[in-house]
Order: sequence, then C-alpha cells, then structure tokens
Amino acid sequence: MGVQGLTGFVEERGVFFTDLRVRDTKLVIDGSSLYHRLCFAPDADFRRGGDYGAFAAAVRDFFGVLRACGVAPFVVLDGGRGAEDRKLPTLRGRAAEQLRAAHGLSRGAGGCLVPLLTREAFVQALGRLGVPFVQCFAEADREIAGLANRWGCPVLSLDSDFCVFDLAGGYCPLSHFQWQSVRAAAGPQGCYVPARCFSAERFCRHFGHLSKGLLPLFAVMNGNDYIGLEALEAFFSKVRLPRGCAAGKGGKHLRLQGLLNWLAQFAEPAEAVDNVLKYLKKHQREEIRELLCASMEDYAPSDVNLEDFFLNGSYECEAARKADVPQWVLDALAKGKLAPFIINALILRSTFLRVQVENMQRPSAHSTALPIRQVIYGLLLGVSHSTEDASPSKRTNELPIVCEFDRCQKTLKKTFVQAASLPPDFCDDRFPLDKLMEVPVSCRRMLLLETLGVKMSFLEPIPNHLQLPIAVTCYWIRCSEPKVKLNQLKALLLMIVSGELQRITDDPDPTVLPAEDDSAAYNEFLKWKEKKSQNNDFDLDAAHSFCQWQCCLQMGLYLNQLLGTLLSEPDLSSRLYTGTLVHRLYQELKSAPSVENLFILSPKMTQLYLVLLNTVES
Repeated sequence: MGVQGLTGFVEERGVFFTDLRVRDTKLVIDGSSLYHRLCFAPDADFRRGGDYGAFAAAVRDFFGVLRACGVAPFVVLDGGRGAEDRKLPTLRGRAAEQLRAAHGLSRGAGGCLVPLLTREAFVQALGRLGVPFVQCFAEADREIAGLANRWGCPVLSLDSDFCVFDLAGGYCPLSHFQWQSVRAAAGPQGCYVPARCFSAERFCRHFGHLSKGLLPLFAVMNGNDYIGLEALEAFFSKVRLPRGCAAGKGGKHLRLQGLLNWLAQFAEPAEAVDNVLKYLKKHQREEIRELLCASMEDYAPSDVNLEDFFLNGSYECEAARKADVPQWVLDALAKGKLAPFIINALILRSTFLRVQVENMQRPSAHSTALPIRQVIYGLLLGVSHSTEDASPSKRTNELPIVCEFDRCQKTLKKTFVQAASLPPDFCDDRFPLDKLMEVPVSCRRMLLLETLGVKMSFLEPIPNHLQLPIAVTCYWIRCSEPKVKLNQLKALLLMIVSGELQRITDDPDPTVLPAEDDSAAYNEFLKWKEKKSQNNDFDLDAAHSFCQWQCCLQMGLYLNQLLGTLLSEPDLSSRLYTGTLVHRLYQELKSAPSVENLFILSPKMTQLYLVLLNTVES
C-alpha cells in the first residue's frame, strides 16, 4: 500500500522519526494495516488455512494494552473499491502476487498469505471487545486523515500514504509501535506504549526545505496505488534530477531522492506541475495536468465527518449518495454487517475471490461456492423467475452478469458469472434491493436454507450459533469436487467440538454450573495437543478440501448477512476454524481412528459430536 519505495527509504534512514510515548489519547487506527500486522505473527502457520482463535487472541491483547495505557482507539476499515474503480490495476497486481505466494506455500516454500476469513474474524473481535469501528464506503485513507485531524490525534497504520498527508497529530507506523513492550513511567502518569512518529517537517528539511504542500505531487509522480509511472516516463527520461544529499545508502532510492530534491526548487505545486509539463509533448500536457491535479486530491483529508458516526451511528457520504445505494445497505456496510464484497458486486458488478493454499492443478476452491454467490448476485441485482419466461435470447440479455477475478491454475483470470434467478417475492421491479428487508422472514429463511440444501428441522437439534456452519458443511459435502472424504468431515467436526469445549471452559455461562467432566475432557484435549504429532506431512488434497469449506462458509456468512442474519452468526474468534488442528486431526484419524473418541470424558461434547455427524450424514 502507499507510495512506491517510500517506506523502505524512510525506514533505512531513521532520521525522519521522533520518539513518542502513546498514552491518554485518542488514536485513529487503519484497520486493514492492523489486522495484516497481527495476522503475520512470527509463529503463524500460513499453509493450513488460518488459526482464527490465536489471531482473535492477538487482537484482544492489542486492545487490552491500549486500554491499560488510557488510549481510546477508533478503528477505520476500507470498504469497497469505489464507483470509479481506480485501483483495479493495482488490485490485479496484488492478487497475482498473492497467487504466487499461495503457490509457493503449497509447495513447501516460505511466505505469508492472509487466511481467507481474517477480515471477518477481525470485525467480530472488534464487536466482542466493544472497540468503536467504522467501515467506509470505499478506500479509507482520506477519512482516517480527516478524523485524526479533527481530533488532533495520531494515525496508526503501515501505509506510506500517511507520510504524505498533512496530519496534525502525526503518523505512527505499526512497525515502530511497541505494544508488546509497554513501559511504566515514573510518577502518576501511568504506563505508555513506546512508539516513533514520522515527522514530515524533518523529512522536508532533509531535502532543502521542500514545501510540505509538494509532498502529494511527489507521491503521484513517484507512483502510488492509483497512478503508475508510465505517463511520466518521458519526464524522467529527459530531466536531470539532482543527486543531492543521499543520507547513507543511495542505490535503489536514487530516483526518489532526485525527484524530491528537484521539487524543492518550487514554492508550490502549480509551479512544479508547469515545469513537469515542459518535458512532455504538447498534445499530452493538458491530459497529464488533469491527471496530476486529480491524483493530488487523494491526499486532501476528506470532508466526510466520521465523528458523526462514532457519536450518532451514521454519517453523510457524497460518494455513496451518488452511487444510489439503498440506505439500509450503507448503514449495514458502515457497521461491518455487510462485507466489501457485497458493495463491489452491487456497484461494480465485479469481485475478487481471494486465493488460498490449495491444489493449483484443480479448479479454484471458490468454484464450490459458486451457486451461493449467484444467489447473492441475484439478490443484489434483482432477477425474478418472471425473467425466465422470456425468450432465450431476451433472457440472456436480462440476467445480470458479474465479473469474478479468480484463480485458474496458477494465473489470475476473470470469469463472467450469471446471477441466479430468484422467487418473485424477492423482486420489486422498481427497487428490488430497497425492499429486501420487507420480504417476510419465512421467505428469506427459506431462500437461505434452499441455497444451502438443508431443512430447518435438520438444524433444530444443533446449538443456534453452530447452525450456519453445519448447514454450510452439508452444502460442502454435497457440492465439493472431488468428494469430501469421511475422515476430512470427522476432522472438521471434531475441530468444531474442540472450539465449543474451549469456549465453555474459557468463557463459562455464569448461570450454569461448570461440569467437571467438561474440564477433564478439556485437560485431556490439551495433553493430546501438547504431544508431538506423529505425522506432520502436509496433505495438499486435504488442504484443498478445507479451503473449499472456508469458501462455502464465507459465502454462507455473506448470504446470511444480506438476508438479515436469519441464522446466528458463528463466532470465528472462538476457534470455529483452526487450520493446524483440523489438519492434525485428519492425519491422525487415518492412522489412529481412536482419535474420534478425543472428548469421551465429556458426555455433552460426545453427544454434540454425534449430533453434528448424524445431521451432516443424513
């Protein structure tokens, strides 16, 4: 994220930072940067699909430290790609990088890859912890800068774009925010987080008193997420950039330093832009001027007032109003009750399906969940059965199409997917999505269950918070290709039961006496976990199957949310899915079937396992 090469450049030098003791302050946090940072823990396993319980524990610890230091956090998350979709080339590039990382991990190489449901686990964890957060309509950088300036507090992120914004309270990079090394100060002031704050003044002084107002032009010319260098190659090929003071290492950052030194001769951006254009052909100049000026606007703090949201639960956003999105969708998006996937499908008719560590010789794991996505697209874009009565040629024109970016073997491909046609209840010709919450609950629940291929009577014996994962598991068993093996199913259900056992042990219901046999079963489970696994082999086909389950769960979550959360939302942070555990259970079930009796000391957990297994098998 951010300005190309700038993070490396400022990190190598260190002279552009001041020390900061973070305590007793508001702090505006870039949510996307934070969950990536916490997800990439040194001991994290990226091959087996994520350990969301451990991730949620890291989130809890992080905000616990802030609370202890008197810091009031406000988390701001990116939303969709925005109506103009200006970052599409950058996002395609990132998706291709993630695909290469996933392929490397599948073959035993090192690397990092954010597990599929990390964002959902993060949003759930924020809700459970009571941390105030908002999900923006599109990219959040300008809104983060605007909110921090309104409050005069720092921004915590890992995005070099914040070196360019004019921030009253400064920018603290997460790489210098030592939340795991809290210090106690002498006197009554209490503890603080040692941090470092980027100083735009020091940075500009280093380049011959460069005006801070020129930093946005520097970012745009150097290349960021919105604009590439191609348009300005003619300028760079002709201009003689000064070498200037290359504090320490030069090398790869020579152009960046030269550009900053060259810009320092100008008083303000308009003068600098005029001088850039002199190096370009006359017929290009006005187009490039418009491009540069429009791109510099990305570094003007937004006039969207997020403080309204944190005070009143809603805020005005002109971009959202222009996109003509129903108000209930905008409200749900802001509160994190709908995912960016939904807004991208609605506005852009285009979605990215994130790759996992799967078998690259097989179709994408996301292909299993395609029928669920088609129902989501039908709800968003309004297709009724009446369309099916039209002539075949007319029908093709009327069924909405969504462009999906997904893996095809080892490359990123786009596929055009037709939305599903839905029962007439779901389509009002004038405002199909506006009226979705007015469709009777029974009809909405019926659509959810029929899409997943289950009856409510099957789910009734199951605890409410597990009904959606088990319905998804029934769907996975039915739709996966190749078929799910019995030991894969058993491993998955044993993992879910272990999460339940851990939940009732760590967070007991105060109205129910804790059962001794549950504690005994949990202790036995912990002993089994601590034993060295007999088989640490990585089974790529099993990994692929569990990836398919996560894809189905993700789309099941999104469909459930879109229909008004008709089944309780499963808590990812209570170890609903633990990749390292499900892989180990699968390996051990193959060689020692007695592992199926892991929870035999607890009649309640044994009964839960049998109920889950019988429900899915039936």
